[in-house]
Amino acid sequence: MQQLKRLKNIAIFTLAAAAFSTSLAAQDTQVAFGGLQHDSGLPVEISSDELSVDQSTGKAIFSGSVLIGQGALRLSADTVEVVYNADDSGKIDELIATGSVTFANGNEAIEADRATYSIDTSTIALAGNVILTQGRNVLSGQQMTVDLTTGTGRINGRVKTILQTGAE
Repeated sequence: MQQLKRLKNIAIFTLAAAAFSTSLAAQDTQVAFGGLQHDSGLPVEISSDELSVDQSTGKAIFSGSVLIGQGALRLSADTVEVVYNADDSGKIDELIATGSVTFANGNEAIEADRATYSIDTSTIALAGNVILTQGRNVLSGQQMTVDLTTGTGRINGRVKTILQTGAE
């Protein structure tokens, strides 16, 4: 009886190890983001310790504990560059965040070294030590792109996954 139980545990461990090593070998993973669907047409609110504006380039740079809100979406970073549309409409084209970047929406959050949020296309491109947390599940890679309109994303670059099975 004990030997049967031991064989069963070995079989379970072997299956779990095979599944885990398969996820580690993945180089490109598609991910669903139900909580990250978002309306990029909403107003953008920015707070920071400092703001510098360059009229000649049409850029504004927020630095020091930058926090950006747009609807339920939250972005925090050390520095965020706001790039305005070249047509003098005052419309924001993109936000470029660097240093301790975190995007959050509901119980889903993404951390990275750098992120570019394109307002027109409703996409976020993240790079460098990307970590996605969805509840208790964690995925990581080197690059990630999220389409906020469809709620889908793609992680590239030595993708690693930790999926909670519900068992304690």
